[in-house]
Amino acid sequence: MEFFPIFLDIREQPVVVIGGGDVALRKVNLLRSAGARVTVISPEAHQGIRALADNGEIEWRAEAYGDDHLAGARLVMAATNLAEVNARVAQTARQAGIPVNVADNPDKGSFITPSIIDRSPVMIAVSTGGAAPVLARLIRTRLEALIPAAYGRLGGLAQRYRETVKQRFSDVSRRRRFWEKVLTGGVAERIFAGDLSGADMAMEQALEAASDTPPGGEVYLVGAGPGDPDLISFRALRLMQQADVVVYDRLVSKPILEMTRRDADRVYVGKERNRHAMRQEEINRLLADLAKQGKRVLRLKGGDPFIFGRGGEEIDTLAEEGVPFQVIPAITAASGCAAYSGIPLTHRDYAQSVTFVTGHLKDGTINLNWPQLAQPRQTVVFYMGLLGLPIIRDKLIEHGVPPTMPIALIQQGTTENQRVFTGALENIQEVVEREKPKPPTLIIVGEVVELRDKLNWYQNAPKALGDKLWASIPDDGDQQGSLLDDHRTLD
Repeated sequence: MEFFPIFLDIREQPVVVIGGGDVALRKVNLLRSAGARVTVISPEAHQGIRALADNGEIEWRAEAYGDDHLAGARLVMAATNLAEVNARVAQTARQAGIPVNVADNPDKGSFITPSIIDRSPVMIAVSTGGAAPVLARLIRTRLEALIPAAYGRLGGLAQRYRETVKQRFSDVSRRRRFWEKVLTGGVAERIFAGDLSGADMAMEQALEAASDTPPGGEVYLVGAGPGDPDLISFRALRLMQQADVVVYDRLVSKPILEMTRRDADRVYVGKERNRHAMRQEEINRLLADLAKQGKRVLRLKGGDPFIFGRGGEEIDTLAEEGVPFQVIPAITAASGCAAYSGIPLTHRDYAQSVTFVTGHLKDGTINLNWPQLAQPRQTVVFYMGLLGLPIIRDKLIEHGVPPTMPIALIQQGTTENQRVFTGALENIQEVVEREKPKPPTLIIVGEVVELRDKLNWYQNAPKALGDKLWASIPDDGDQQGSLLDDHRTLD
């Protein structure tokens, strides 16, 4: 996060705009919409600025900039067409501790202006930190279509009832649950339908029917998928945003973890071979105890929770304890990693079946049904099998699999860090020694691996760019972005 997103209250506050052209006019109109007292400093001014000054809506001083013009300002906008003047304004403002924005040059200022969606009192700001203003506008355009104007009226209703709800519910979590129910239920539907009086009536009824008794807890067993945040289901995302506590594994990627509620408690229970942050029995107990405290608990697991995720063990304990739970499946690692590597798990010409198998058992051995795994015209996918790869190779060959059988190792599949290594059973260990893949790495054995060169479609995003894009959209450095955006771009 290069910039800290923040909304400032500048109503009736003195704000100075240096410059009198098109860019300055956009800044002036944006500031006026927020209720600021605007003073423009410029020898010449756009006709729009002159008109505002003539109507007494702003003050215009037809003067060249001087450092004393910033005295008493709460906010400064440098919007001249002279780089040296903008730089001087920025330096003076910084020294005086006044937030300053420099149009078309975010590095010079101390804050940036985002692209804005105004659904007052709901405000949405979108930014790329100045890196890609056009992208910010595209995102804003999509959000405009997704968020109708009625959300502003819904926000107004919430504002009117805020104190009433606060007095009605003594506990913050109960208050939050009430608002979640109201803002996604019948009250909201009446707002969207334009029935404002009906919405108020429904709100009063909801308040009368609501109880201030402690709410019951619940556990959401959610699959986080193989790593790419775009593969999360809508239902999973909704529950991720509701949970009070997040209990998560090592294989849950950071971008997905950041999609959970910001104020939720987070508990790491990740397990690596021979190193567990918490034993499975303790995790099972923790989920039940948290839910019995009335908390909504998100159990976030990499891949699908019912495919080598021990999800069955966890909900078995919950069922015995009488704790309500939901299970939200996900794209398992085998499916996601294979697809992102251009390897179809089944293919009419190569494999008519696919088998998922764990690379090590509960007791640490690899005592598998090798005759079954060695059957022809099938694809075998090994989870957690990297350390046991020499044994897997030897056992498959021993039971009749040709040494030339293609094999693929997929490290951190579906993410920008994905790496794919291919070879044959007879030489794959040489590939491992040379490339040194690290867990989590999925192993695919079968003739379908031959199709990778032809069907490979996924190109990894550069890591730095990927980190920026997935770190949750921060506010934007689009210096042009405003309610009066003229669609120019920054280079």
